[in-house]
Amino acid sequence: MSLSTPAVLEQIEVTAANLDVARAASIYRDQGCLVVRGLLAPYISAIAADIEAAARTAISLLDQGQQIPEGRLTPDGTLFLPAPPGFGRPWQIMVLACSYETSSAFLHSALDPRLLDLAEVILGPDVELFGRGQCLYKEPVGGHAKHLHQDGAYFEHRFEGPVAALTYVVPTDLENGALHVVPGSHRTGILEHVDTFSHLGLDAREWPWERTVPVCGQPGDTVLFHVKTVHGSKENHSLSPRPVFIHRYRQADDYVTVSATTAANRREAEARAGEARKENQRGLMVRGRRTYHVSAEGGA
Repeated sequence: MSLSTPAVLEQIEVTAANLDVARAASIYRDQGCLVVRGLLAPYISAIAADIEAAARTAISLLDQGQQIPEGRLTPDGTLFLPAPPGFGRPWQIMVLACSYETSSAFLHSALDPRLLDLAEVILGPDVELFGRGQCLYKEPVGGHAKHLHQDGAYFEHRFEGPVAALTYVVPTDLENGALHVVPGSHRTGILEHVDTFSHLGLDAREWPWERTVPVCGQPGDTVLFHVKTVHGSKENHSLSPRPVFIHRYRQADDYVTVSATTAANRREAEARAGEARKENQRGLMVRGRRTYHVSAEGGA
């Protein structure tokens, strides 16, 4: 499917200073992505310290890790992928065990008033957190790429789906793995994904990196993107780690209908999508309130 010419970076970015929430939300709705410069800068020092402490712990536990279909999982919950040749150990961190359950700074940043203002304007008055927060960690000298994909391939939702807010922890550029986005791609629906080194991804022949807009940035810059927006990041070829952290917000009545990490288990999950219900999928309310009711979709 062809898309119109992607918007240049300047057309999808705003600054946190004197943030016009209505205008920012309009950019997000139109392009499926939005860059807010400096939005979470006040939290970066504390979060960076927690992330590096978590990375040291995860690496110390690598010998105790267990093989799972997605890679190697250490007892703290960190996911490792095979490291490139010559790295010095056989596994590299992909998803680091740093979350709302382990870092108060991480949780406090998820409750930032300006970020919640944006989530509320985009999603409506009743907003919950989806998940426990996520930290993606590219180790230096070859840290893994994340192939272009849509988050909806991993967690398709009944309604709008979550708004992701990805924030840089260190200066991030084309050398160490900046996020790439395809503005407007959220209008394509959920695309067919294939298995890649970094789990589900899009066919590179149809979705080459040349179609994307790279978002270089500074610590505290936040990229918001729709669950159907195509995005990804290349390897980290610098000498230092490149961590990011992600908050996800969704409407209080929304829920996952298809959850997958491979093409095979996505097909299996699609066959059971009609069985999905809101029960046991309630997140922490961050705006508004949750109203109890029973519906054909399983209540809220």
